[in-house]
Amino acid sequence: MTNETPPLKLLLVGVKFLDIYKNYQNKVHIIGHKNPDTDSICSAIAYAHLKNQISEEEHIPRSAGLLNEETHYVLDRFGVETPKLLSNSFLKVRDVDVNTIPGIDSNTSIKEAWSTMKEQNVYTIAVTKEDELEGVISTGDIAMSYMDVYDNEILSNARTQYQNIVNTLDGEIITGNPHAHFVKGKVVVAASSPDLMEEIIENDDLVILGNRYEVQLCAIELNASCIIACLNAPITRTIKKLAEERDIVVISTPHDAFTAARLINQSIPVKYFMNKKENLTVFNTKDNVEEIKGIITSKRTRDFPVLDDHGKYYGFISSRRLMEASKRKVILVDHNEKTQAVDGIEQADILEIIDHHRLGGIETLGPVYFRNQPVGCTATIIYSLYKENNIVPDKTIASLLCAAIISDTLFFRSPTCTLVDEYTAKELSQIADLDLKELAANMFKAGSDLRGKSAEEICYQDFKQFAAGEVKFGVGQVNCMSGEEIEELKAVMVPYLEQVAKKQKLDMVFFMLTNVMEVGTELLCYGKNAKELAIQAFKLPESTDNIYLQDVVSRKKQLIPAFVVSLQH
Repeated sequence: MTNETPPLKLLLVGVKFLDIYKNYQNKVHIIGHKNPDTDSICSAIAYAHLKNQISEEEHIPRSAGLLNEETHYVLDRFGVETPKLLSNSFLKVRDVDVNTIPGIDSNTSIKEAWSTMKEQNVYTIAVTKEDELEGVISTGDIAMSYMDVYDNEILSNARTQYQNIVNTLDGEIITGNPHAHFVKGKVVVAASSPDLMEEIIENDDLVILGNRYEVQLCAIELNASCIIACLNAPITRTIKKLAEERDIVVISTPHDAFTAARLINQSIPVKYFMNKKENLTVFNTKDNVEEIKGIITSKRTRDFPVLDDHGKYYGFISSRRLMEASKRKVILVDHNEKTQAVDGIEQADILEIIDHHRLGGIETLGPVYFRNQPVGCTATIIYSLYKENNIVPDKTIASLLCAAIISDTLFFRSPTCTLVDEYTAKELSQIADLDLKELAANMFKAGSDLRGKSAEEICYQDFKQFAAGEVKFGVGQVNCMSGEEIEELKAVMVPYLEQVAKKQKLDMVFFMLTNVMEVGTELLCYGKNAKELAIQAFKLPESTDNIYLQDVVSRKKQLIPAFVVSLQH
């Protein structure tokens, strides 16, 4: 083959591919817990901002679920884009380097397909129709096509379009329909006299010939379906007229007969040699890499076609890249329990954990940086990391950290709040030039506005699961600004808790309706012995009907510890 790709171009393509792969390898996702609150989102954003200044790896904040109204308000107010959703940490095919080279039409010639593969520096290319995968053709398939040079009927068997022949031979069509197909007959090189031609040319054959008038005339009289005149041989008006009368295609090419005969098989459409879709191993962009590695090892395929979520052709992925793909790199913020982490966390490579909750038993592949402090908010720890690295956060990041502390400490009313949290919030407010009281009031107002939301949306906007011994239970929480709001929410949530228990397979479900202004919580209970557990944990009279817990506003520091202690006795 001529026009081979220059070594320098190959080198540059290789370097570009390597850069893409390195970029994938260096991405680290920073993510909070399921049903994220303001702290988990703002801390993820702020920590990613810090890590991108002190690390060579790219850190990306992600959300483990839909945001609540309070968090939406905070991000909108400070003009910060919502982190993209990462519902699980399984490494997907789309996370690995997929070559998104476009597919080719099934009528594309072998020659054109080969040229495209050389230009793109690939060994396999997809054959598609309106983005639907029909098959694939590889350099190996093209090489095999040259093994059929002794089959002189292969062009007609492949229903080769005359336009393909014209393009392959760098020729032009003199007469005939270029969009018609050569569907019957064999390929003949007319290198002999007209007398001998009568013995070898049959009806509908394709004849490669030179500039001899009598040979051209003989091919027409023998009812060839196509004649190819080499070396740009002149076509007389008589020959052209006779060809038109008999619907014979006449093509002129600058190549000699030997070259034309050698090249013509390259005009065959790729559909004749391609591997059809039904015989292929095809992956989807959302397939789990770890799960398909076993399939890859059983195949001797270099490249696998990939479809998108709609079943349309997306690109190719190499078996080597799939096998070498490392686990997704993640940093967890504001949680360290498996039940609160995104699905598949056990398959992720956890690099760090930054948290302020109890230890929850997440297992890691190796040693990690684990920062856990008894403060009221993860954002407080994040700011201390800024200071330890001698970096002052900008006004936007300072605003997000400040909002997170206000949210998690209920504006310093929560028993989880420490002097460190309060001091940190005030220092951040000075950097961001914020009025803490005004920000807190508007945040809580936005967070308590649940109009138009379903019971499911209200429940899961801040819902966490826990385990104590054999008992699994879940606790949701919303903040309210008045007793009227609590009564409205109570009517919506009480009948829904049974569905939560069944769907999440929990023994008990609790829901905290926390009055921010009066600093107390009405606790809704569902499940066998759920109400009894709450009464025992908070030493309430056994006759208690509605459970109201004065001064209890923290799930982490007040509710969960009390439940765990009671369940262990």
